Amino acid sequence: MMRILLFILAAVPLVSFANVYHIPQDGGRLVGKIQEHVVAKGDYFQTISKQYNIGILELMESNPGVDPFLPTPGSRLLIPTQMLLPDVPHNGIVINLAELRLYYFPKGGKLVHVFPVGIGRIGRETPEMVTKVKSRIPNPSWTPPASLRKEHFELHGERYPPVVPAGPDNPLGKFAIQLSHGDGSYLIHGTNKDFGIGMRVSAGCIRLNPNDIEWLFNQVKYKDPVTIINQTVKVSSEPNGDHLIEVHSPLSKSHSDNNEVIELKREVVAFIGQDAIDYTKANDALLAQSGIPVNIKK
Repeated sequence: MMRILLFILAAVPLVSFANVYHIPQDGGRLVGKIQEHVVAKGDYFQTISKQYNIGILELMESNPGVDPFLPTPGSRLLIPTQMLLPDVPHNGIVINLAELRLYYFPKGGKLVHVFPVGIGRIGRETPEMVTKVKSRIPNPSWTPPASLRKEHFELHGERYPPVVPAGPDNPLGKFAIQLSHGDGSYLIHGTNKDFGIGMRVSAGCIRLNPNDIEWLFNQVKYKDPVTIINQTVKVSSEPNGDHLIEVHSPLSKSHSDNNEVIELKREVVAFIGQDAIDYTKANDALLAQSGIPVNIKK
């Protein structure tokens, strides 16, 4: 199925528009609104995700049971453009691997820009980290590590060159942001292919749509903070009295494991255990893993 999906994605034109949300100034963490999309003839999940600049796996989470290649014309899909802000400092770049989303918090604390990202595939997972921007690289060249060259040859019978110069054949695209973590090999970058955004397909780096990385590249500066987390479950007690939970499918650790168990952190367990929480609603949300905030107030 993955090969078929990648083939189809290559035929979709590049279109991306930043999703910009106002950050609540009353201490709440809920941003955005759920949208509905009426499926037109010829629509499929990748064209729809491009239209709303969301990830394809996000769209699949919020619309379980719908064929991503042949959704029924006239049917209504939920567009997951409402979310709880991650429970980390809202400063600079924040990437939540479980959501396959990048949040950019500019100074001022009033707006957040949200983009879908591609992350490391199974076996080459993107690590969690708290780091900074080390450098900004326009027109980057790409030096595939020896392990990746060996893996590519074994899988495809083709050899990567030691260095891929800047240009249309460079998989990093036109812009790259180097992170200070480790040896500096982790990048936030663009792509020369029109697939992989909102999916687990990279060798560990974070991949954005070309228009998105160009915008982000021009915003960030040297030593800006970058936080990468894996927050499967987000919760919030909102100022209006709502108790919200947002649950995403946990990232698989192996190709054979399609039923990863959500590991609930202590603070999430404490949240669900409050007297004001309807446990049945909470349990349903944990099972559904829709990626959409749900009010579990009694």
